[in-house]
Amino acid sequence: MTVQQEKTHIFQTSFGKIIALKENGVVRAKSIRYARSERFKKPIPEQLSASEIIFPHKTPVCPQVLSPLVEKMIGPTPIESFDPDESTQYLSVFRPENFTENEKLPVIVWIHGGSHEIGCGDLPTSDPGDWVKEQQIMVVTVSYRLGLFGFLGGNGKRPPNLGLFDIIEALKWIKNYIPEFGGDAENITLLGQSSGGDAIAHLMISDGVEGLFQRVIIQSAPLGLRQNRQKMSAEFLKNTEFLSEETDPLKMVDAYHKWVPSVVRYGLKAAMPFGTQYGFPPLCKENEAVERWKSATGKYDVLIGLNNDETAFYLKTSEAFNTYLKRGIGLKLIDKVVRKTTELIYGKPAAEFAENYAKAGGNVYLFRIHTEFAENTIGAAHCIDLPLLFGNEEAWKPSGMLKDIPWKYIDENGRKLRAVWAEFAGSGNISTASELPEILKIRKIIR
Repeated sequence: MTVQQEKTHIFQTSFGKIIALKENGVVRAKSIRYARSERFKKPIPEQLSASEIIFPHKTPVCPQVLSPLVEKMIGPTPIESFDPDESTQYLSVFRPENFTENEKLPVIVWIHGGSHEIGCGDLPTSDPGDWVKEQQIMVVTVSYRLGLFGFLGGNGKRPPNLGLFDIIEALKWIKNYIPEFGGDAENITLLGQSSGGDAIAHLMISDGVEGLFQRVIIQSAPLGLRQNRQKMSAEFLKNTEFLSEETDPLKMVDAYHKWVPSVVRYGLKAAMPFGTQYGFPPLCKENEAVERWKSATGKYDVLIGLNNDETAFYLKTSEAFNTYLKRGIGLKLIDKVVRKTTELIYGKPAAEFAENYAKAGGNVYLFRIHTEFAENTIGAAHCIDLPLLFGNEEAWKPSGMLKDIPWKYIDENGRKLRAVWAEFAGSGNISTASELPEILKIRKIIR
């Protein structure tokens, strides 16, 4: 056997012959195209391949502008490793190398966050390798259209919710082909953080998803921003319509920022200008959403929650905070604002979602993540769940969010959190005997 053969694994599937990498005990079949699309058109499932499917040198990513805040708090994006692709329907499959033939692994499908505007399925900070090895699970990461290409529409030329349609196509691909990788097509959990959690909540009430997944884990979804967005979206669409004919997608994403809706006019929801749009396929009307979620209780187990200081990610990272508000009465004031905005955008909507779901007879758990380090003034901010869930110390070394938190603390709590999340993904339940990390408070909601 050659060195190259030792580093690769071949999946002989009905979709095609897929070449995967073997690295550190994990088999990685990366950047498999599951669909294609033309601009502002619904995705078309990718055809079966007669040739070998080989992982590309660069990771495909939807065209986007880097966020200075994300670069500061999470870490620099290695842009030289990514290739912008307007038709960015790709997924990656991660499986333990230590695998018994005919074994059926629980499947977790990762839907990344980024305000429906930035990110992709395959970032170093959300590499699931540690989790896959520890818990003997399979993780599939999904990339989909974002921003102007995936989450803004409403006229005859430009349908909304194309990003949702992309994810649905990915789920159909997973349902059809994941058994040939060793995954259990009847045990699929969707996991999403931030706007990824928002997408998953809305997939629960989307048309065309029947039988594609059995449970959901919704982390830090900004459900408090989901309502009364129609007027804002229509204005944003109208103001950016002139970009539709631009041939260069990178010029499109550079240009739309001057037309982002005003927070003064539209309130906090303008902080996430792109989003799922009610009243257009595959979604119902906005006033029907709560009843649709209630009617989904027999279909999906739900684990939903947030970090205790979500909005500190935005409010405690500004130059003004570090200059004027980091101590004394300024710190007390900003802490109060963090508490109120966290509850408004994340906390209260998650609790209401869980309580409504439980009252309708659904199986649902509600969680909250805390941190306990006095030196870490930012607290359990938005995205603190990501290093806990994915590990990868090397990828998180540049993170400004973790600079005052020892990695040992992240690692010890993260291993326990990954075990609890894997337990839920496997069965839909969390045993009272399970060892919980000290940063986690969780309870089953009883009607």
